[in-house]
Amino acid sequence: MQNNKLISNLFRTEHRKVTAVLARVFGFEHIQIAEDIVSDTFLLATEKWGQNKLPDNPTAWLYTVAKNKAKDHLKRNTIFTQKVSAAIMAESSLSEEVEIDLSEKNINDSQLQMMFAICQPVIPAEAQIGLALRILCGFGIDEIADAFLSNKETINKRLLRAKEKLRQHKVKIEFPDTHEINKRLETVLLTLYLLFNEGYYSVSSNTNLRKDLCLEAMRLTYLLIENKATDLPVVNALFSLMCFHASRFEARIDKNGEMILYDEQDSCLWNDELIVKGTNYLIRASRGDQVTRYHLEAAIAYWHTIKTDSAEKWENVLQLYNKLLILEYSPMAALNRTYALAKAGGKEKAIIEAEKLTQLTGNHLYHSLLGYLYSGVANEKALQHLQTALKLAKSKGEKNRIAKNIKKLNTLKK
Repeated sequence: MQNNKLISNLFRTEHRKVTAVLARVFGFEHIQIAEDIVSDTFLLATEKWGQNKLPDNPTAWLYTVAKNKAKDHLKRNTIFTQKVSAAIMAESSLSEEVEIDLSEKNINDSQLQMMFAICQPVIPAEAQIGLALRILCGFGIDEIADAFLSNKETINKRLLRAKEKLRQHKVKIEFPDTHEINKRLETVLLTLYLLFNEGYYSVSSNTNLRKDLCLEAMRLTYLLIENKATDLPVVNALFSLMCFHASRFEARIDKNGEMILYDEQDSCLWNDELIVKGTNYLIRASRGDQVTRYHLEAAIAYWHTIKTDSAEKWENVLQLYNKLLILEYSPMAALNRTYALAKAGGKEKAIIEAEKLTQLTGNHLYHSLLGYLYSGVANEKALQHLQTALKLAKSKGEKNRIAKNIKKLNTLKK
């Protein structure tokens, strides 16, 4: 049992590292071979460690086996002569072995290179996230299907199509030059932002998976910060935003997996260490004069970690939303702004603004918010919106929360 737990932990931490390095060796043309070698390595570990005692250094054992399997494949396969040897043999003889470098530096470099290779506009955002989860985070197909509320077959097809597209466009797994970094960093950051949101706002009831998605997005963003070429204000702003959101993770979900609204959260459960870290990275993000959506969203998230419910707090949040909507409009940001407007200027003003967002009428969050705004103002209308929200909600946790609000409103009416 302990051996299985160890293998499971090592799979989560080491699978992604070895995959990134081997994928860099084989390229997208033969990335499936790299993934198969890593899978075979862990399968062998499961078989051997279940029968015998553990090796002295399990991680080193995995690295050695994966390296040897990769070298054996390269030696006996035509890929070696057609693809790899051309570059290697220019400087060495055929008798020399191919070096598979699994040092910490090369692992980090490989993951950074893979990040830029995956985040290509030639494949859809959901495919970018899926590949990031698979290759950079070591998630299994079942876990990815859970995150997207999908099934294994759909996810497998999506990832295969994405890999084929990258092969067709001859995408190389390499770190881009400074000019290319500036062109492609926006796509990389958007993928990491969406990956974090997939965990933070996911409708999946798997709480552990939600946390894992957020932590993996944070880990990959921090890799960018650790690299001098990508340690830029916008990257620090995104990491700051993630820290602030993650600081309230424990307070957002109850033991039944149901969402706890902001007003009802126990602020004692907020993580002060992450709040401090978020503040520090927000300060780092203020270098230069660039203001991005990540800067503004991080500032909004910062004010949400202020525990006092003051007029100043909500006025600041409202003004930041105003700037965000001017910079980059989105209906969901406009909807969130109406909550801040209700706190700063009253529900009546917020209702007028919320009802202008007609493009969100098919979204349960829109009707949930209007249910909140109309509560105490026009309870019948509040009830109508909550009932609509209940019909539109997808997850069991969301339905339970909305049903409780309906019950509470019906109690007040009696």
